[in-house]
Amino acid sequence: MAGMLQFSSRSLPRNVIRLTSRIWKTENCHVTVKARLYQGLAGRSWVCRIENNATRKRLKVQQNVHHLRTQQFQSTAGLYEEIQTVSAPHFAESVSEGDVKFQKEVGDAVAVDDVVLEIETDKTSVPVPAPASGIIVERLVPDGSPVKAGQALFKLKVTGVAPPKAAAKPVAAGKAAPPKPAAAPAPPTPAKPSAPGKPATAKPAAPAKAIIGTRSETRVKMNRMRQRIAQRLKEAQNTNAMLTTFNEVDMSHIIQFRKQHLEAFQKKYNQKFGFMSPFVKASAFALQDQPVVNAVISGSDIVYRDYIDISIAVATPKGLVVPVLRNVESMNFADIELEISALGNKARKGTLAVEEMDGGTFSISNGGVFGSLMGTPIINPPQSAILGMHGVFDRPIAVKGQVVIRPMMYVALTYDHRLIDGRDAVYFLRKIKDAVEDPRIMFLGL
Repeated sequence: MAGMLQFSSRSLPRNVIRLTSRIWKTENCHVTVKARLYQGLAGRSWVCRIENNATRKRLKVQQNVHHLRTQQFQSTAGLYEEIQTVSAPHFAESVSEGDVKFQKEVGDAVAVDDVVLEIETDKTSVPVPAPASGIIVERLVPDGSPVKAGQALFKLKVTGVAPPKAAAKPVAAGKAAPPKPAAAPAPPTPAKPSAPGKPATAKPAAPAKAIIGTRSETRVKMNRMRQRIAQRLKEAQNTNAMLTTFNEVDMSHIIQFRKQHLEAFQKKYNQKFGFMSPFVKASAFALQDQPVVNAVISGSDIVYRDYIDISIAVATPKGLVVPVLRNVESMNFADIELEISALGNKARKGTLAVEEMDGGTFSISNGGVFGSLMGTPIINPPQSAILGMHGVFDRPIAVKGQVVIRPMMYVALTYDHRLIDGRDAVYFLRKIKDAVEDPRIMFLGL
């Protein structure tokens, strides 16, 4: 393969060294040409090197300068492959470090944007993708160790070639191959006794599934998110004067309302109409009526907010996260359902940004999706209250002197008694109950 370089600069002063670089891209190769110009009394002299990541050959280059002669020569350096050092990205202001969890091993081939590792912070997991296609040649930090922003993580040898994707095996048409007869079970092998002083270690994967009656114990490291959750819950207990008040909601009308509009809602928005949007909107309605529940204690001051940002508790395999719905007071049922669905999908995939969980003036936890009958939620600091939703169950209640069976839900409000009086908390929860049982009062502003 030959390359042609043409240089026509005549205005350079003497004894000036100039370094240039050009890149040619074709379908089969990626060529980089580096040239250094030595300008002296005898004329111009170029020394060039061509690097090709597709063919490991010494390449000829023809040099054509606006001078009396043209030179053609062969590079003196062979091809080399670039080694890139990948560092940790910058975290949000409230996050200082995280724990590394590698998903690729040394020697694995990766394509550009393949996730090589995740940095697990106390709020979310930050994926670190490969900046180019290549091979991982070295880990610069051990798996599970804490790292800070900008710290070097691993080295990548850039090859420009993505690993081949596994092709699906074609299924032959016609009769399926008969199943192979099951092999006879191998006789059990006696377990080897462990060396004295070295107890056998069990694999830390899924400890709950390892309960087989052997009376062994497995110790696994608590992930950073779980540690942070435990710390914040204990801080909430130590700081707030928490008190919980209860009520029950007759879900008959909202269930009928949901059934009546479910098909049209799903057809228009491609989203199911659930029970979260009525409770979220009812909470915003009640927070506007009782602004002290939306406030927070800051030192010796009380901070009142004229906006309503509601945190929705979402359970994930790594722990509980609370993405925030912003400006709920200006949202309708459809806006709330769509935003909850989008944030919930991000939470389950581990792609929530820290900014999507920061803030929040009030929280809602829905234990009813797991069949909870009743519970006392814990405040999400620095907020002052949290609403706990529970399961809907048919129960006998008295209506106008008659015992009837109605679908009922217990609701609980845990609040900071230092700021919120019992009267305000009871009125607030009653307002949610009334708005859910008859959503028309929200539109009338009653």
